[in-house]
Amino acid sequence: MLGNLFNQILYEPIFKFLVFLYNNIPGHDLGIVIIILTVLIRIILFPLSQKSIKSQMKMALHKDEIKEIQGKYKSKEEQSRELMKFYKENKINPFSGCLPLLIQFPILIALYKVFINVLSAKDGLIDPLFLGFLDLSKRSPILAIIAGISQFFASRLAMKRTASIPQPGISEKAAQTQKNMSRQMTYMFPLLTIFIAWNFPAGLPFYWAVSTVLGLAQDYYLYKKYGRNKKDN
Repeated sequence: MLGNLFNQILYEPIFKFLVFLYNNIPGHDLGIVIIILTVLIRIILFPLSQKSIKSQMKMALHKDEIKEIQGKYKSKEEQSRELMKFYKENKINPFSGCLPLLIQFPILIALYKVFINVLSAKDGLIDPLFLGFLDLSKRSPILAIIAGISQFFASRLAMKRTASIPQPGISEKAAQTQKNMSRQMTYMFPLLTIFIAWNFPAGLPFYWAVSTVLGLAQDYYLYKKYGRNKKDN
């Protein structure tokens, strides 16, 4: 039942839209279709990403007040109550960063299924060539490495962003352990990306790289926009 619901809500609409784009854009280039689809998904999710970054920047701006509350109230129950009160007064949603990830995850699964089915199809209805020479239905070590490099920069940005945000209810030792783990993941996740992308058709790492680069550009724009006038946001 859940599988049918997933297919009806996400997989089938994305698949049909991809085929529609392919049939209607000049040149019928699958790579261009993937770029357009990625841009549209980023635009749809932009309001959530914007809200998440605004909330994170507010938390970073008020980190001294948050640390003061953590130091004043040693009881976790009291600390949580006072922090939630502080967040409400300052219009901060500490959980806003989770929402874009929760929404993106099923979309990524649907896109993965769409790309795999399109790229493995042997009916000849869709030409897998990008710009006339790069076959997106075959493995591409170069695209896998590009996807890994783009993921490295995204991981570094995420680590820097997280480091500036206070973590309620976490001891100094636990915070340091978390920081060390984040540093390790900055290198491990890009390597994992390369390993996974290496074993799949090039269309998947191509989407991965395009999506990550667009995400970096989006974050740069939002941080520049709200960093210029943090106190008003």
